[in-house]
Amino acid sequence: MSLEPPTYLSSLQNNIRARPIPWEGAVRAGNITDDHLKKIKAVDKVRKDQRIQTIEADLPGYTSLLAGGPQGKSVLESASRRTDIVQYILVLASDLIQDVPALADSLISHPEPYKPFLPFLHHSTNAEDPIPLLTSTFLTALVSHSLVTSSKPASRDEEALPHLYTYLSTLTKNHDSGLQDIGVQGLSELLRKKHSREIFWNHRKESLDPLIETLRTAAGAGTKENGGTTGNSTRGIEPGLAGGVGLQLLYRVLLVIWQLTFESALVGDELQENYEIIQLYTQLLRLSPKEKTTRLLLATLYNLFTSNRATLLPVAVFVRLPGLLTNLSGRHLTDPDLLEDLNALSTMLDEYTKTQTTFDEYAAEVQSGHLRWSPPHKNPTFWKENARRILDEANGALPKKLAEILSKDWDNDKQVLAIACNDVGHLVKELPERRTQLERTGLKTRVMELMADKDETVRWESLRAVGEWLRYTFDG
Repeated sequence: MSLEPPTYLSSLQNNIRARPIPWEGAVRAGNITDDHLKKIKAVDKVRKDQRIQTIEADLPGYTSLLAGGPQGKSVLESASRRTDIVQYILVLASDLIQDVPALADSLISHPEPYKPFLPFLHHSTNAEDPIPLLTSTFLTALVSHSLVTSSKPASRDEEALPHLYTYLSTLTKNHDSGLQDIGVQGLSELLRKKHSREIFWNHRKESLDPLIETLRTAAGAGTKENGGTTGNSTRGIEPGLAGGVGLQLLYRVLLVIWQLTFESALVGDELQENYEIIQLYTQLLRLSPKEKTTRLLLATLYNLFTSNRATLLPVAVFVRLPGLLTNLSGRHLTDPDLLEDLNALSTMLDEYTKTQTTFDEYAAEVQSGHLRWSPPHKNPTFWKENARRILDEANGALPKKLAEILSKDWDNDKQVLAIACNDVGHLVKELPERRTQLERTGLKTRVMELMADKDETVRWESLRAVGEWLRYTFDG
């Protein structure tokens, strides 16, 4: 899963490596110690094999140089006011742990290996300040090493990860594609273990939201609708080729979401509820320009469906994913992992659709958060046979979802409000004795408000629904 470092970062690091540093003057000024300088000079601008030999012969000394210890402060703590030295040491430290894995092992055995580095993540709020960027590069590499080599979650990682996720997310929100690339790749390096993914999910508002917005842009989505995270994604996403998002950035964002869905039992339902992930990924599948992006889209959907069949498969059918998979199967695809996931998804959805009823179709449509005039809405027989089940299923989840749908303005698609009012009217007509249950969800109040809506169809359907309420009120 290792990826090449982004060009922007490599260029910055090379520029800093080439800068002359007046080391002796820094010693005289008390910015660093003689011992610091000796150790730096022994491993700076030397052959890799010489660097490895020098560090492995004095692992405690080089651990102390970077993390501090009984002998004194780390070089970063000593030189904290010299930005030129701090930048140089951050680049050198990243080089050292990459070239000498034994130093990374020794550092994570230190009681507080991240302590000298974490403050530099907050060095400034300027996205172009190299110090937080270089600090995140070093810490991402070291924390990632700690995650994959530790047999159980370590408190040092649990403390550092939220700080790293927060900083990397500021990069993913930046308009500079180079910084976005660095942020997303850093997140991917950190999502290698269950507990790091769980911590990421706990900070999803700042960490995940920008990634979803990038995917929505790639899918050609408009702005957020009615205050929801993705709003009316089924209608709001318009066809387009990557929406201006670079292919490499798209791939890396998809990689992060795929890694997250290894915890699909934890994240699956909420990914759909808050981000309408199935609608978004179905649209991205239609537009996917390369097999490598198609592979990640299918693998992510497979992870999600495997742990959330009852809640997510109905949505997949509603957004016509089975037909799209059939079209994909007709293409000349060569990636074996892609083909395996495509076949597995097709089989899973085929088995589900064979047992699907009209009620399942209606429930999936409501749970998708977006209504259209599909056959059940105007079918009197459907309502006679299913009204009670709609009110009872999953402790009244469907009427609650109708109330949530009705609570939005839907300025770009007023028919959604009209359809929801139609459904409420049918429920009252078939089960007048359950009016109180519907009133408790706020449906009656909202439907009455919509009698004054500017859209004629909404006014008509809300009037009909209120009429059913009044008829049974007077009859009772």
